[in-house]
Amino acid sequence: MAKTESVRPQSVLDPISLEVLRGRFDVLADEMQLTLLRSAYSPIIREALDATAALFDRQGRTVAQANAAPAQLGMLVASMRRVADRFPSEVAQPGDVYIINDPYSGGTHLPDITIATPIFHDGQLIGYSANMAHHQDVGGSAPGSVAPNAFDLHAEGFRIPLMKLSDRGVRNETLIELIRQNVRLPASFEGDLRAQLAACSIGARRLEEICLEWGADVILPAVDALMDYSERLTRLEIERMPDGDYTFADWLDDDGISPEPIKIQVTIKIRGSNLHFDFSGSDPQTRAAMNLVPASTMSAVYYWVRALAGPSIPNNDGCYRSISAYLPPRSIVNADYPAPVGARAITLIRLADVLNGAFAQAIPERVPAASSGQGNVMYVGGTDPATGKRFVGFIGTPIGGGLGARPNKDGIDVIENHVVNLTQYPTEACESDLPVRITSVRLWEDSGGAGQFRGGLGYVAEVEWLRSEALVSIRRDRHKFVPWGLLGGGGSLPCRTVLERADGSRQELASKTLFQIRLGDKLHIWTTGSGGYGSPLERDPQSVLADVLDRRVSREAASGVYGVVFDGDAVAEQDTVERRHALRTESDVHTSGS
Repeated sequence: MAKTESVRPQSVLDPISLEVLRGRFDVLADEMQLTLLRSAYSPIIREALDATAALFDRQGRTVAQANAAPAQLGMLVASMRRVADRFPSEVAQPGDVYIINDPYSGGTHLPDITIATPIFHDGQLIGYSANMAHHQDVGGSAPGSVAPNAFDLHAEGFRIPLMKLSDRGVRNETLIELIRQNVRLPASFEGDLRAQLAACSIGARRLEEICLEWGADVILPAVDALMDYSERLTRLEIERMPDGDYTFADWLDDDGISPEPIKIQVTIKIRGSNLHFDFSGSDPQTRAAMNLVPASTMSAVYYWVRALAGPSIPNNDGCYRSISAYLPPRSIVNADYPAPVGARAITLIRLADVLNGAFAQAIPERVPAASSGQGNVMYVGGTDPATGKRFVGFIGTPIGGGLGARPNKDGIDVIENHVVNLTQYPTEACESDLPVRITSVRLWEDSGGAGQFRGGLGYVAEVEWLRSEALVSIRRDRHKFVPWGLLGGGGSLPCRTVLERADGSRQELASKTLFQIRLGDKLHIWTTGSGGYGSPLERDPQSVLADVLDRRVSREAASGVYGVVFDGDAVAEQDTVERRHALRTESDVHTSGS
């Protein structure tokens, strides 16, 4: 291709031009994301939106990110640094496509497959178009490839080290056939892979169009300038936080094999415009699949820094330059090969809670109480006897519970955890894809932690299985350790999962387990809410009344926890004043006695 003439001056860009380019990059990333979601085959991508896309420069640094799953966006950072190191400008060729899912080579867990394409302009490598998508199944010991009881990585599915999927436009059909032979749903795998390739193609095409308009010798310095800009703004936000060391710990229920809880601890050290995250004190890696590799751990760190820095800052590599971290080797946050990592989402969510608790000590006026802290993902797989076809899916009750109460408002009911940010799998789609009937989903009264601002509620659901036997993998948490409140706010209620057999017998299930489900069986699911913020005795009595009438808070909790007394369906104001005074006195006596 002949060298094109730029329509822009070959000089340092002014702020307005930089902002225009920033918008172009953001739109490019979002178009990649929409292409992937609308072209995908499997419900976990097309319905739950478990995928993400981003644009990277030729050094593997993030240029722009789609509005997508925060955790995967952070995980792509590690993957693309590996890609840029392995396939730099002197190695990459037009028509190349790279693939990786190996957690110990820059991936996160085996179902998350990264696809990347180098982008060229006038024969010069200018960046990479990349995305990550959670595939419905990549083999392993259980349908869905996230068995909580897998003992090593090799039991979790097909492992792909960083390699070429296409070499100068020629696809590696041997690799494709190997994958097809090792997954339960080869057609679904190929459909989702084609969607990923289409998204990469769109990203490459759009960046080439921008280069044709502006010139690569303007675009490349502009990318550096935008990263420097993001770094400056992020550092200014960090400087607003008080210097100090802030330590917090929280626990996972267990790993599904041993009943012992698993501790995750962090100390955040704030020094001027720098943040250091020290995870010393976290428990060793587990035998089961709850472990994190560094790419996963750092994704939660990146998420919190970005969330606190604010939405006006461009989403690029400059946001992360103020961050350093220590991840103890062979720990739950830095597992060593071949430790299993398939069910790592629960640990990632708890890690986000731990970071939440540490930041709350430094800036309580800017962070919420703990959210539900678990993801209700129940994978199911088997063979339909009527057709002989295999099926793999996940039972589509809401994935998340309550969002933590905020410093100035209540939490949100039944929403995905912030670091994951998936969407609800529609009931109609789930019942179309699987032999299930979701007979009821309702808010769980009193599951929102009490407080001046109430925590978001969780839910209660019932699911009936309508056909032959299938294997179900549960990876949940918060059955033992509930979400906590802040500044006097109360905690939530613990999760529960009950299996009711067709004969009426009932079995309380552990938070992480595998079991067989059969025709006529029912699952009863209680998903926790979130923590409250501030003393419940400071909550507006009229807000408590509204919660009671909406069946978010019981009358017993209104009186016993919030100190609100009713006369029929109205607040008895004087009785409420006296009741709250009595509860405060009782609390003071209890506190002084302890």
